[in-house]
Amino acid sequence: MDMRQLKYFLTIAQEGQVTRAAKLLNMEQPPLSRQLKLMEEELGVLLFDRTGKRLKLTDAGELLKQKAELLLLQFSETIKEVKEREEGVRGVLSIGSVVSCISLLPQRIERYRKRFPEVTFKILEGDHFYLGEQLEKRAIDLVMARLPFEALTYPEQYSILPLPSDPFVAVIPSAWSPYSGNQTISMEELAQFPFITLKTDKTTRMHEQVVNEYKRHGYEPNIICECSSVAIIMALIAEGIGATVFPKSVMSSFPTTIVKMLNIEDADFQSDIGILWLKDRYLPKSAQHFIDSFRKDGGVL
Repeated sequence: MDMRQLKYFLTIAQEGQVTRAAKLLNMEQPPLSRQLKLMEEELGVLLFDRTGKRLKLTDAGELLKQKAELLLLQFSETIKEVKEREEGVRGVLSIGSVVSCISLLPQRIERYRKRFPEVTFKILEGDHFYLGEQLEKRAIDLVMARLPFEALTYPEQYSILPLPSDPFVAVIPSAWSPYSGNQTISMEELAQFPFITLKTDKTTRMHEQVVNEYKRHGYEPNIICECSSVAIIMALIAEGIGATVFPKSVMSSFPTTIVKMLNIEDADFQSDIGILWLKDRYLPKSAQHFIDSFRKDGGVL
């Protein structure tokens, strides 16, 4: 059995039909059926249950699918590693980021492209669970996220470069005139405002951290809206609907004319940030240099 046959097998498994798989592979159906039969004869097992209209993997087929996907990924990464020894730093750097870390990327990417102009970028936004899945599928190279990383699988599979902690600040509408000249606000004052919280169905760490800080001061936030989008929350605040508490770095992407940022005078809590990647995969040079750029800057965001 060779890599070509494994690719045939995976395509059939994904499509559930030999005919459709053959079209994707740009080959005729009979030769593909013959290759599948040869694989089953070599292994001495049936890989598919053929009783229905759609082919279904047997237990043996499921096992081969898992192993084949990993083998093909390793093969692809090996080819990439060998090519990069001669080609230098180029290609596509795929970065995943949680919504509250997106604002950290633009300046970093601008500096990076001055050194490596042949690298292009693919940026994916999502919560921890989605980005963890994309890392494992090798759909992205790196993730920038708040820590701890709330993934579905084992945390020990990730390498993590911690970055400087990010202090929380209060964000209120600019139109709230009593605070127009203020630079700070107290937790007692914050507790009087309608509160808009950043939260997804699965990742709740930041939400819980902020709520716990309220409770530590003896208050309960008056939550009027849960939202997974920083941009939407900013739009709601700009309209005077409520206030929020965000990591300070988030504010670098938004003009202070629509919202006002205030330091919280009687609270000192931080949001931890890190860059994550899989330990057991080859990282392209573009990703290695991106990580190194943070190390050389002493982790400065």
